[in-house]
Amino acid sequence: MEKRDLTYRDAGVDLVKASESHKIIGKLIEKTFSLRRGRFGEVVGEYGHYANLIDIGSGRALAVHSDGVGTKVLIAQLMDKYDTVGIDCVAMNANDLICLGAEPLAIVDYLAVEKTDPEMIGQIVRGLVKGAEMAGMAILGGETATMPGVIKGAVEGKGFDLAAMSIGVVYKDKVITGREIVADDMVIGLQSSGIHSNGLSLARKALLDTAGFNVFDPLPNSNQSVGESLLEPTKIYVREILEILEKAEVHGLANITGGAFSKLNRICYGKIGMYLDQLPEPQPVFEAIKQAGKTGDHEMYRTFNMGVGFVVVVPKESSDTVISICKKAGTQAQIIGRTTAKKGITLEIAKGNLFKM
Repeated sequence: MEKRDLTYRDAGVDLVKASESHKIIGKLIEKTFSLRRGRFGEVVGEYGHYANLIDIGSGRALAVHSDGVGTKVLIAQLMDKYDTVGIDCVAMNANDLICLGAEPLAIVDYLAVEKTDPEMIGQIVRGLVKGAEMAGMAILGGETATMPGVIKGAVEGKGFDLAAMSIGVVYKDKVITGREIVADDMVIGLQSSGIHSNGLSLARKALLDTAGFNVFDPLPNSNQSVGESLLEPTKIYVREILEILEKAEVHGLANITGGAFSKLNRICYGKIGMYLDQLPEPQPVFEAIKQAGKTGDHEMYRTFNMGVGFVVVVPKESSDTVISICKKAGTQAQIIGRTTAKKGITLEIAKGNLFKM
């Protein structure tokens, strides 16, 4: 029997079931919103966006979010290198907070370990501090739990999981949800630093299990090893996005994380959709994964960021301002498509090669 292409589901992540789970979660937790109605801390956002909002008075809302590093921690264990995953943890939180136009303020981490290892824990926290400095956030504290019966990893005694809860603040009349997006807005993609912290299960399955690479082997067409490329920290976009919000008219913001370009549906309301036909050339790590797993383009673009880590949607007259601010911040940005009056996200990877997200 001919071996079929490797998918995210083959790697243990079923996006369809994940979506079904999210719907169940949403119906259950939305019932709690009414518990704060008419009181301080009333919920003023909605379930299913990148973060949610509670009213704190004086025209302001607190943005609240929680996220983690995911299975990228397994690469850290295989590399015996732990000083960058903390950056990822901050990035996964801060980059989601700014999607609502909120300024990230603070973060509280949760570190669960298989075994108390002061050197490993010290490296992880040093990464958290570096990420916090990049995002302009205070680390208020956290929790470290030793759970040998629960936490296991890729290397015996080195298992750990890292996640955090974060808060930001935004004026209620300046919240960005995507509802202001209209047809023929410009969709601008900000370059990622690589794989970021999503799709690592498929990446490991393809590169390490299927192709048989070791984390210390050279990555094809790259000056990095396989492990170094997969461990490259998630880019933090806080500073450029906050400046863009000050100087340009912004209609939508999206962090390209789990579910990749399908995430753009989150900021498209009504009949608004997007047509992306100017996507950049992805970094070598993505081509290596594709070749190793014989994974098709549709699966790649619904799993990985493919070189686009963040998206800004603006009216055409604001596009040059956005690209200029990003360039000044050292972030490459380009127009990757436009919004349409037809629902759905369509990607044109090559001429006539269309995919729906």
